[in-house]
Amino acid sequence: MLFSRALKTLPELLEGCLKNDRKCQELLYKQFYGYAMGVCMRYVPNREEALEVVNDGFLKIFQKVQMYDAEKPFKIWLRRIMINTALDHYRQNVKFQHNTDLSVAENTIAAADSDNVYSTLAHEDLIELIQQLTPSYRTVFNLYVIDGYSHEEIAQRLGISEGTSKSNLARARENLRVMLSKKKSNEYARVPR
Repeated sequence: MLFSRALKTLPELLEGCLKNDRKCQELLYKQFYGYAMGVCMRYVPNREEALEVVNDGFLKIFQKVQMYDAEKPFKIWLRRIMINTALDHYRQNVKFQHNTDLSVAENTIAAADSDNVYSTLAHEDLIELIQQLTPSYRTVFNLYVIDGYSHEEIAQRLGISEGTSKSNLARARENLRVMLSKKKSNEYARVPR
């Protein structure tokens, strides 16, 4: 009987969270932890910071669970909260922003259109490379390439100009391209001949 009591549906868990039921909160956390961690790992440089963002995000979920629209998928709502929490974390921890001229971005944007390079990487390899980017480059890259935000939306969310968003994206792509070529050349050098 105890085992069947622990298995709750998502609506039951959310209803329990509305009532501040700690067991329901724990079960919801455990059920969506992996997904939330995957979202947050793209925005921060290491697992410890990602865990901090995940925990802050779940705290927001528990505090605002009444705002969830049950007509829409829960994962989409959770993802948005995790992204927003990661952006809050970014704003709190960024030491400086890379503000560059739009003309610099235009010179590198043509070279950045070869996105097929990224499709040959394993997911884990790409995440590892993305985590090596500076915070501003990493954040813009994730928002634009992975989460599908426009430069206008990114500019509004981060308090930067659209030109800075475009420039940061171009530089992030260029940095990833350089890191990828170094990674490929290191792998080639290790192959026994």
